[in-house]
Amino acid sequence: MQITRIRACQPPTPGSPPDWRTQLGQIVVEITTSDGQTGIGVGGGGLAGIHVIETVLRDLLTGQDPTDVETLHAQMCQHTAFYGQKGLVVMAISGVDLALWDLRGKILGQPVAQLLNKSINLNQSLPTYRTVFDEVETEAALDAGHSAVKLHVERFGDRPDPTAIAELVARAREKLGPGRPLMIDAFGRWDVESTLQVAQAIEPHQVDWLEEPLSCDDLAGYQQLKQSVVPIAGGEHEYLLPGFELLAHDQLHSVLQPDINWCGGLTTLVQVYNLARQSGLRVCPHRGSEVYALHAIAALDPAPLAESPRDWFHVLDGAPTIQNGTIALNDAPGFGVEVASSLWKD
Repeated sequence: MQITRIRACQPPTPGSPPDWRTQLGQIVVEITTSDGQTGIGVGGGGLAGIHVIETVLRDLLTGQDPTDVETLHAQMCQHTAFYGQKGLVVMAISGVDLALWDLRGKILGQPVAQLLNKSINLNQSLPTYRTVFDEVETEAALDAGHSAVKLHVERFGDRPDPTAIAELVARAREKLGPGRPLMIDAFGRWDVESTLQVAQAIEPHQVDWLEEPLSCDDLAGYQQLKQSVVPIAGGEHEYLLPGFELLAHDQLHSVLQPDINWCGGLTTLVQVYNLARQSGLRVCPHRGSEVYALHAIAALDPAPLAESPRDWFHVLDGAPTIQNGTIALNDAPGFGVEVASSLWKD
C-alpha cells in the first residue's frame, strides 16, 4: 500500500473570530492510498499551510507506506527543520499527521483511541468545560451540564484590576459551588507583576489554573511566575516535542495545553502525554472536545476534561457532540469523520 494523493483545502468558517485564526484559517487534509482508502485530518496555516502540504510534504510522502505514521512524522519534521520548527509549517504537518492516523485506524478497522489504548471503554462519557465571560454564562454552562468553566478575562486589558477579576471569579465560584473546576484565561495579555497580583487576589477561590497570562514567547517571564500561588497553564501556541520539553524541564507550566491541530498532530500529542507523565505535569489539550484531541484524551488522560469546541468549524461529518455536559466517542474506525465531496474543487 502506498500514498498516491495528498490534497488540502481551506473551507469557509462562518462566525469565526476576527483575528489571525480566521485570517490564516483551518485547513482540511485528505490522503488517499493505492487501494482507495482515505484519511482526513485538520491542520492550520491557511493558504501557506496548503502550499507546504501540496509541494514539500506531498513530494516527500507520495509513494510511501502510510501505516508507519511515527516514522513519516519524523521525516516531515526533519525535512522542514531549517524553516519550520514552529508555526505555519508545523500546523500543516499536524493536518497531515492526523490524516495518517485516520488512515491507520481505517486500515486496522479500529478507532484511533483503541490504537492508543487497547483496554479503552469507548462508551465512557468524558466531562467537559465551557469557556465563559461572566456569571450569567457560567450559570448557563452549568444548566447545560458542563462540569466546569473557564473564565475568559482578556477584556480586562493589559493592566487588569486584580480586585475586579477576583470579584468575577468569586461570583463564578458561588455559581459552581466548591470542588468543581474553575479556570481563568488571560490570552497572553499581562506582564509578570499583573499576573502575580491577580493570582494573589483569586487564590481564595480555588482556581485550578491561570491560563497563558504572558505572551507565549516570554519564557523569562514564566520563570518568574514559578512563585505564583495559582498553577500556570499554557502551551496552546507551542510546537513539537522539543518546545514542550523546554516547558517541562524548567517547570514553566503546571498544565500543558497542546492544540492537536497545530502542535504537530497526534504523534506530538502522544509524546507530550508521555513527557507530562515523566515530569509530573497535567495535560489538558486545547479544544479537547473536538474529535481529534478527544481520542487522545479518552485513551491517555488519567483526569480527562475536554474543552468545548469551536462553534464555527462545521465541515466534519460524524464528529461526536456534547450532550448534557459530557461527550463520548463512537466505535467507527479512524477518527470516524468524513467531509463532503463538494469541499474539493477537483
